Amino acid sequence: MSPRNGLQLWQRQQTWGLCLIVVVGALVLHVTYNIHFHRLSKYPGPAYAAVTDMVYCYVVASGNILPWLEAQHKKYGHGVRIGPDRLSFIHHDAWKDIYSHRPGGKIKPNNKDPRFYDLNFNGHPSIVTELDDTEHARVRRVFSHAFSDKALKSQQGLLIKYVDQLVSNIQRDLAQNPDTIFDAVKLYNFTTFDIMGDLTFGESLSLLQTSSYSEWVKTVFASIRMVSMITFFKEYRWLGKIFALIEPPFSRRAGEKHLAHSVERVNHRLEKRDREDHQPDIWTLVLQQPEGDRLLTPAQMHANASIFMLAGTETTATLLSGVTFFLLKNPDKMRLLVDEIRGAFASDDQLTIEGLQKLKYLTACLEEGMRCYPPVPSPLFRVTPEEGNIICGDRVPGNIRVSVAPLATFKSPLNFKDPEEFIPERWLPGSEYYYVDHREAMQPFSVGPRNCLGQNLAYHEMRLILAKVLWNFDLSLCQESENWQIQKCYMLWEKGPLLVEMKARRQDLRAGLVLD
Repeated sequence: MSPRNGLQLWQRQQTWGLCLIVVVGALVLHVTYNIHFHRLSKYPGPAYAAVTDMVYCYVVASGNILPWLEAQHKKYGHGVRIGPDRLSFIHHDAWKDIYSHRPGGKIKPNNKDPRFYDLNFNGHPSIVTELDDTEHARVRRVFSHAFSDKALKSQQGLLIKYVDQLVSNIQRDLAQNPDTIFDAVKLYNFTTFDIMGDLTFGESLSLLQTSSYSEWVKTVFASIRMVSMITFFKEYRWLGKIFALIEPPFSRRAGEKHLAHSVERVNHRLEKRDREDHQPDIWTLVLQQPEGDRLLTPAQMHANASIFMLAGTETTATLLSGVTFFLLKNPDKMRLLVDEIRGAFASDDQLTIEGLQKLKYLTACLEEGMRCYPPVPSPLFRVTPEEGNIICGDRVPGNIRVSVAPLATFKSPLNFKDPEEFIPERWLPGSEYYYVDHREAMQPFSVGPRNCLGQNLAYHEMRLILAKVLWNFDLSLCQESENWQIQKCYMLWEKGPLLVEMKARRQDLRAGLVLD
């Protein structure tokens, strides 16, 4: 090698060496700053998560977010730093501090995280993804009449029609084969999708009739897992560009199909608006308001119908599946609930919305089911305003993503006694042993002006479906589903089949037991 070539090689090596020193030095400075000098450095948490948000994105995309959050809070307590600019809370005060209005309006609210809540496929926000508080309040007022308790009780006939069809289907299958094994997840999904389809589009999806998922409903379930992957892409744009090149066609089409189906059905429903024989539904009550046509644009109707068909279906079926599982794993609780339901009603047709609201143990079982297996178990992030906010008595800086970790909150011994046990009695009056529970920590429908609009509907559906199934049938859990609750979570639970045996109820049961 000539002296000149050797000099050039040495210079290149020096340049690369200098670059390596700069890169390593920058990384060391970044790590040191984030862990020790960042404005969130006082909050406890795993050091590796404070360095990069890729840690949080990874546990979300891998489906392991729930056990990871539980482990962090078990180790570090009420408030944990889970990312460079992310805080997770399980304190019972965190719900109102993060999601509620502030008294007197002196402190700005924590707005929805625009990186978390995206527009629908038609480019318009739904009531869930609307970031502007004023517009959200306006749209919520439009729909509030349709989801009021009075309006929903007027839909009792519609709800009972589909729940009776569920019961009839089970009776038919048992008549054909007494040893039939049922997947409770499917049965509940068929029922909730048919109910919401009728309420939203004025017609059934016919899942109970066909005893199978339609292609459209299949695309809804197929697209849920992709939501977790999108978390990566919003944080790291370059990953999104790579994914766009290799994205499987089905995942791209799933959301588009979901919206297209909603557009077609809403338009078809609006064409029938003036027919006197049309069954009243959500749009009936929306359009009956003064200037109802002008309250929502067609694009807003499509976007909201799309979200109703997910938020008002899968989540309700999820809770019913969870409650059924925990009752079957706790036969003494199942016995109490069955006795309450069958003791309160002499015949199936006596089960009504108002009658079931009086059953305290039934409501307690649903509450405990939401604590042990919340339908939406993942964090829903807000962003603190520029001037920061007070959360759980501590000032959090501005532009920090904050959230309650629902499942970790509900299963923390800091909030509930015997948190791993399914104990409906904790929600009954007079349960002195559980007076130490922080009941305000259990907010499965969230709190504040953006809490779940459909919670009244959810309670009515859950009571009717569970009560009619248990009034008519004796259930037992199949061995294959003994560990059904061990699931991954991609924003929502990834549920496997919940296999149960059902037999027509025995007639030698006690009657007249209604818990006070």
